[in-house]
Amino acid sequence: MSTMEVVVFIVGLGILALLAVMVVQMSKSKSIGLQKVAAAEHELEEARRDATRIRSDAESEARRAATDIRTTADTEAAETRRQADENASAALARARLTRDEAEHEVRALRSEVREQRLDIERREGRVAERETRLDQSQRELDDRTRELTETEAKIDTKKAELASIEAERQQVLERTAGLSAEEAKAELVATIENDAKRQAAIIVRDIEHKAQEEGEKRARKIITASIQRLATEQTSESVVSVLHLPSDDMKGRIIGREGRNIRTFEQVTGVNLIIDDTPEAVLLSCFDPVRRETARIALESLVLDGRIHPHRIEEVYERSKGEVEELCVRAGEDALVQTGLTDMHPQLVQTLGTLRYRTSYGQNVLKHLIESAHVAGMMASEIGLDRQLIKRSALLHDIGKALTHEVEGSHALIGADLARKYGEDDDVVHAIEAHHNEVEPRTVEAILTQAADAISGGRPGARRESLEAYVKRLERLEEIANAHDGVDKVFAMQAGREVRVMVVPDVVDDIQAQVLARDIAKQVEEELTYPGQIRVTVVRESRAIETAR
Repeated sequence: MSTMEVVVFIVGLGILALLAVMVVQMSKSKSIGLQKVAAAEHELEEARRDATRIRSDAESEARRAATDIRTTADTEAAETRRQADENASAALARARLTRDEAEHEVRALRSEVREQRLDIERREGRVAERETRLDQSQRELDDRTRELTETEAKIDTKKAELASIEAERQQVLERTAGLSAEEAKAELVATIENDAKRQAAIIVRDIEHKAQEEGEKRARKIITASIQRLATEQTSESVVSVLHLPSDDMKGRIIGREGRNIRTFEQVTGVNLIIDDTPEAVLLSCFDPVRRETARIALESLVLDGRIHPHRIEEVYERSKGEVEELCVRAGEDALVQTGLTDMHPQLVQTLGTLRYRTSYGQNVLKHLIESAHVAGMMASEIGLDRQLIKRSALLHDIGKALTHEVEGSHALIGADLARKYGEDDDVVHAIEAHHNEVEPRTVEAILTQAADAISGGRPGARRESLEAYVKRLERLEEIANAHDGVDKVFAMQAGREVRVMVVPDVVDDIQAQVLARDIAKQVEEELTYPGQIRVTVVRESRAIETAR
């Protein structure tokens, strides 16, 4: 039954009740007289009009109530449908995100398994090669031993023959009791010639020794002067960027409804966005400084614009990537201007500029390259070499660090291939690939590039690694090497990047030296945490020393 029908029914009951009351009163008051009949009829007529008016008002009120109820129901139904749609969309987005993360983890695990399998195969190949080399070395050693035995026998025979001849000569000389003038002159000339050669060898050795000492003094003087003339700032790099906001209300807009804005931002940029109780500031955290700077510029643009939603975040991020690329090109051009170099391929300039956002041990790589170029140029001027060529080598020696997250291998070899690809001089390419001794340096330019790299990386304040941690790491490297049998001395060199092990030659042979180097390297990999690579060099040296008195 509808609301209007209920109202009409109640009004009808009221009218019937009123009529009943009036009939009862009329039945009781017949004695009053006919004059009251007319009054009753008049009142009945008014009651009928009131009933009609009440019924009309009730019907109007019922219609209005029904209309309001229907409108309210439609509004609530629309709101419920909209809320259900939003919840379904959010659930679908979360499901898609979870599926993407799962697929990403599966791909990462597959890649890791594949890399481990390849590494195992490579190690097995190396072990097989080493076993083959060991067998070949053993065969060669047996052959050499047999040859030495035969040679010793021949030498003994020759000694016996020479002794016999010398005895006969002595007998002849004793019989003749003298020599001819020509024989005596020849023997005297031979004796003088031998003495002269010996004296000349002694003089040459002394000259070489003095030249080496003088060269070392001059080299120290040149390097010291170059370091003193170099003035650079201290290292102050970080893995976190701070973005200041106009007000704390902006944090809610960055997060978005149910966190969809911040999820989209982190997914698109690959940077963690930290929103905490810090007033009017948010933090961007990422180990890759290029991605972190791109995300910072994008978030700054979004905050200034005020329109923050997933589609807008993607648009602004793509524009920010272009801005960062322009900044990298400008940084590379500024580096060329500061070092006074020209005629470099545009791709090399852009790659060089990306290093403004990368660090090594806390030291900015681009500043390190500019600093190394200045040091190398000063040393080249002191010794009269091509200043521009050496500065170019020093400026590009670490350019491979811009690609190490994309290409496997050492940054020295990667940088050399990149420089060779874009037409750099062969001396520059060689200096790049040899600056960490992965290729034996064979030019003066390569040696000076190594020296400039070491000076820039080793100066006070260049790198942020604490002295205590640095000393502990070097001490542990030396302890690991000293713990093996046959080790005489251990030196940790090149800021802990190389361990040089001196062994006792009577205890450790050549084959055992190879095994010892492998065991030390494996133990260092298992026990220490370090950036880059650590080279283990085992030196076995035999010396024969006699003193002439």
